[in-house]
Amino acid sequence: MTDNPRLAELGFFMPPEWTPHAATWTSWPFDDALWEGQLDAVRDEFAGLVATIARFEPVVLNVRDDDTERDARVRLGAANAPLTNITFHRVPLNDVWFRDNGPLFVVNPAQRVALTDWGFNAWGEKYRPWDDDDRAPVAVAETLHMKRFEVPIIMEGGSLELNSRGVCLSTRSCLLSPQRNPDLDESEIETALREVLGIKHLVWLAEGLEGDHTDGHIDTIVRFCDDHTLVCAVAEDERDANFEPMQRNLTQLRSLRDHQGEPYRVLELPLPKTRFNFSGVRLPPTYANFYIGNGFVIVPQYGDPNDARALEILTPLFPGREVIGLPSRALITGGGSFHCVTQQQPTGKILGS
Repeated sequence: MTDNPRLAELGFFMPPEWTPHAATWTSWPFDDALWEGQLDAVRDEFAGLVATIARFEPVVLNVRDDDTERDARVRLGAANAPLTNITFHRVPLNDVWFRDNGPLFVVNPAQRVALTDWGFNAWGEKYRPWDDDDRAPVAVAETLHMKRFEVPIIMEGGSLELNSRGVCLSTRSCLLSPQRNPDLDESEIETALREVLGIKHLVWLAEGLEGDHTDGHIDTIVRFCDDHTLVCAVAEDERDANFEPMQRNLTQLRSLRDHQGEPYRVLELPLPKTRFNFSGVRLPPTYANFYIGNGFVIVPQYGDPNDARALEILTPLFPGREVIGLPSRALITGGGSFHCVTQQQPTGKILGS
């Protein structure tokens, strides 16, 4: 097995998303060919996302080049974004899914913040090239003058969902994909997550959504809302290919027990009613791909009859936070939504490099 930095022995752990943020990191979309002609609409949705986040907390916006930055500034200005709360950071990138190609931040009991740099290979070598994306955590560490711990294992942030009790959810279809870490078995992956991110208990679900090119990222199907509350995506049409896999997830979650032996509060979160296809391939739209920040939760909306229902279900689960629905109909053509393109930097004093 590959040697990993044993950060947990030093007290480091990855905090849940709802803990206070120093900033949100994200990357401005580029390359119309990559977006198959949807770039203009994607950028408009992105402007709404960044402008909304910047109302609540600082945003660090990765821009690939001068043209990308100019476009971002124009659209963010049109969206009335508070530009004084947005920092532009020049980073070479192959794509914008910063939840997966960016770093995972860890903190210790003294509230010192460092970052972990896992390998990235474009979701099991599905898209080429990915070399710039794989180097993104180095760019973040250099910008922040932050200690970077390199982990020689392929891992994407969207494949992990955790609470503050050290409980982490993931899927076998993703983490055990032979195109990611063919030399690691289930127990070795669990060991790595314990050693590096301080995870105490890894819960394995089977699979994710049909059409998800990530092989089943957890952040499209099941999310923690607090330490004791989970929402689980469900398909309500029994003819849908997602119906049975999501029901199996729901059954497993309802049998799960917390650190005190109590069942979790598990709520059903319907998937959109509409079947979305793009270039002949089914897309994986889901309301579970929300992003939690300082005083807000941003929920993707798809112009679907279930948009309002999703907001009604999620709003009471986040007391003290404004639950905001934003359009993601163009962004989903790339296979993901708001959680996939964001990465939170927790508050704390930076551990220097």
